[in-house]
Amino acid sequence: MTYTSLIVGGGIAGTLSAIALRKAGIGSVIYEAYDRDADNVGAFLTLAVNALDALRTLGVDVREIGFETPKMALTSGSGKKLGELQYGAPLQDGTVSRTVKRADLYRLLREHAVRRGVRIEYGKRLVEAESGGGAVLARFADGSTAEGDLLIGADGLWSRTREIIDPHAPGVRYSGLLNTGGYARGVCTGAEPGVMCAVFGRHAFFLHLTHPDGEVWWAANPARKAEPTPAELSAISPQEWRAHLLDLFRHDHGPATDLIAASGKIFAAWKTYDVPAVPRWHRDRMIIIGDAAHATAPSIGQGAGMAIEDTVVLAKCLRDSPGVTAAFTAYERLRRERVERVVAQGNSTGAWKGLGPVARIPRDLIMAAALKRMARRGEDPSRWIYDYRIDWDQSVHTGS
Repeated sequence: MTYTSLIVGGGIAGTLSAIALRKAGIGSVIYEAYDRDADNVGAFLTLAVNALDALRTLGVDVREIGFETPKMALTSGSGKKLGELQYGAPLQDGTVSRTVKRADLYRLLREHAVRRGVRIEYGKRLVEAESGGGAVLARFADGSTAEGDLLIGADGLWSRTREIIDPHAPGVRYSGLLNTGGYARGVCTGAEPGVMCAVFGRHAFFLHLTHPDGEVWWAANPARKAEPTPAELSAISPQEWRAHLLDLFRHDHGPATDLIAASGKIFAAWKTYDVPAVPRWHRDRMIIIGDAAHATAPSIGQGAGMAIEDTVVLAKCLRDSPGVTAAFTAYERLRRERVERVVAQGNSTGAWKGLGPVARIPRDLIMAAALKRMARRGEDPSRWIYDYRIDWDQSVHTGS
């Protein structure tokens, strides 16, 4: 059917929703809360093969950004090798997982959307929305309004759309971990370019990978049991933050301290959150997707992947269903079990990062034994995540 959709949020999920809907013959406008784009966002993310395959379905090629990262090597803070994991089997043409700077991905997706005729309006923070008469009306903080046939909330962790759909929906939950990272040159890590090296350190988790041009991208997850306030985080000077990170990793084997010292700028700390299972994804003509519906811990690199898959499946459901309600119902049926299973696995994996000096000893032994057994048997417990494929040409059965 032909609709006009309002998309709240101009991040990965929102921009790709517009691209997917355009492919399905559905028009849309993106309403982004901030009054500027995200070209200066500093962090990076990994797009596993399931995400790359979904992007390819939409005609989005990301080979011009980032670099291939087909596997992860895991070690302990003592330098002991725990094992290796593949980021899924390559696609049929040999494509493997890819790590990209978030800002580059935002720019590329925005360019694709604009080329396809998608309009993006900035400075539009959603405050309220209501359905009636076969339409939905959105109200924004600047006093403006917009009307369409449906509203897609791709507005992330702090989703206002989620609150509108269900005022009793669970809110975000602090995970006990902070995030930071940076980029360094002139440091030889000893690792093969493109291999993601994950170090379960004595006091914190550290990750690094080397770009083919020699630049090293790194990230860290310092544990902080009590949730710091924004004022407390902003009060930490760059010099204090660097010194704190150097102290955290000074007893670990590996290049962590060299990379921290060599980075011209280190990302200011931000907090890791998740969202407990959201019981209601849609109401009337409004629906939430991506992190607004199912925030995934960064430990398994599937947050962006789940959002990307969401956009393709939702577009198919709207294309093939007799009405909005049937489309939303079909979408939830096709997505909920998978994403909640991914979220559960991410939370389980993420819990390993924040263990203290006593608990980390059995953790390392368990991980090493499990990875050794997997390698011997040729098993991959995450294969079901990476092998997921969406057939754009296959019709969605709505039961209507």
